[in-house]
Amino acid sequence: MTLLTDLHNRSGLFKAEPFRWEEQCSLERAAEDYACVRRAITYLSENWRDQPDVEAVARAAGLSSDGLTVLFRRWAGITPKAFLQAITLDHARRLLRESASVLDAAYEVGLSGPGRLHDLFVTHEAMSPGEWKAGGAGLKLRWGFHPCPFGTALIMATERGLAGLAFADRGEEQATLDDMQRRWPNATYVRDQDGTGPLARRVFDPDCWRPDEPLRVVLIGSDFEVRIWETVLKVPLGHVTTYSDVAAKVCTTKAARAVGAAVGKNPLCFVVPCHRVIGKRGDLTGYHWGLTRKRAMLGWEAGQVGTAG
Repeated sequence: MTLLTDLHNRSGLFKAEPFRWEEQCSLERAAEDYACVRRAITYLSENWRDQPDVEAVARAAGLSSDGLTVLFRRWAGITPKAFLQAITLDHARRLLRESASVLDAAYEVGLSGPGRLHDLFVTHEAMSPGEWKAGGAGLKLRWGFHPCPFGTALIMATERGLAGLAFADRGEEQATLDDMQRRWPNATYVRDQDGTGPLARRVFDPDCWRPDEPLRVVLIGSDFEVRIWETVLKVPLGHVTTYSDVAAKVCTTKAARAVGAAVGKNPLCFVVPCHRVIGKRGDLTGYHWGLTRKRAMLGWEAGQVGTAG
C-alpha cells in the first residue's frame, strides 16, 4: 500500500477542522511541530521513488501513524494527505496554470502603491538609495529570535517598521544573525527580545492578519531589489508565480537570473513571499533558507487557504 493510498483511507477518521491558533497552538508549539514536519518532508524528499507507507514516514518524524495525522492537523490545519498533495510537483504546476495572470490581476486592481494590502495586510515603504548605499549607517535595528511555525525566526525592526525576517534551525542562530548583519554592516544592532516578540506574533498568527492593524514594513535594498520585492508582495496566499513573470513586470523576461538573485537577497522572508516564486516548469528551485522549509511554507499556506472559507 502506498503512502497516499494509506493516508486516503485514514483521512475519513481525521477530517481537517478550522485552524484556531489560540486554542490549538502557540508559537512555541508550532516551532516544536515544525521539527517533526521537517523530518517528514526530508524523508519524503529523499525516498519518494519508493512510495514509503505512512508508518515509515511517521517513524522518520519520530511519531506514530496517528500522531503524524494529528500533528499536521494541528500545525497546518489539514490532513497529511492534503499537505503532501500541496507540496508535489503536480500541484505546483496546477497552481502555475491557475495563477498564470496573478501579477496582471494584481496590477489591474491597483495593488501597486505603498499602501496596498495583501493576505498579511502589509503597508510598506522603501528606504532611500542613499541610506542603502551607506550600508545602514545611522540605522538602529532591534532584533530577537522567536519560535514560529517554521522553526526559529529572527525578527529585525526599525522605528519605521519590520526590516528583517530570517529563519534559523536549532543551533544555527548565530549564523543567521551574521548573515543578516552582513546586509547592513554599518547599522547599529540592539537585542530587544520583548520588543520584537509582538512582531513575530503579528506575522505568524493568522488571527492577527487584520486590515485595521496593517504590518508596517521597511524595504532596505537597491532600487532594483526593492522593485523585485514589491512585485513579489503582490503574489497572494495560495498562489505562485515564476521568476520570468516577475522579470517581465519589472524589466524584461531575459532578466530572470537577476530577478532570482534579488529574490535570494530578500531580507523579509515569508512577509515578502519569495517562497511563492518557483521555476517555470513548477520546480521549486533554490531557496535561501532551504527547500525543505520552502515546501513546508507552501504546505502550511495551503492549510490556511483551505480553511479560509
